[in-house]
Amino acid sequence: MLKYIDWVWAILAGVLLAAMVTINSGLAAHTTPFTASWVVHGVGALAAGVLWLANGMVARRAGTFPSGARPPFWSYLGGAPGAFAVALSSIAVNSELALAGGLSLLLVGQILFGLLSDQFGLFGTPKRRLNRFDVAAAVCVIGGSALLIFSKGV
Repeated sequence: MLKYIDWVWAILAGVLLAAMVTINSGLAAHTTPFTASWVVHGVGALAAGVLWLANGMVARRAGTFPSGARPPFWSYLGGAPGAFAVALSSIAVNSELALAGGLSLLLVGQILFGLLSDQFGLFGTPKRRLNRFDVAAAVCVIGGSALLIFSKGV
């Protein structure tokens, strides 16, 4: 079972991402997408601070600390695409795409960038040669997204 714990974390992250987009788009509908993004990232910074402090306490008790090696400069920039992703997703969800259409296109973007990242090892990710199954999976995700978006009138 422990072998698949990363799968559970990935699914949970997806659920949390969908919940975040839904909650943030509700706030964006009453303010602006960029105001909502500021609020989301402010609350997220507070939550991250609590997690960081808790992690430090656990690491001290266990006697394990990060390696201390300096991370690459770009690893500090993750909040920038996150801020735009939050703002842009709330615009999409509050459009005719609604939640399912907006999330499906978010997934298309994630899959396509993931395949590029795997192929070229972007941002330090492990390189992995793409194969026909990767292409087939991407086509299925894109096709599923198109079905979901364009089947509203049927």
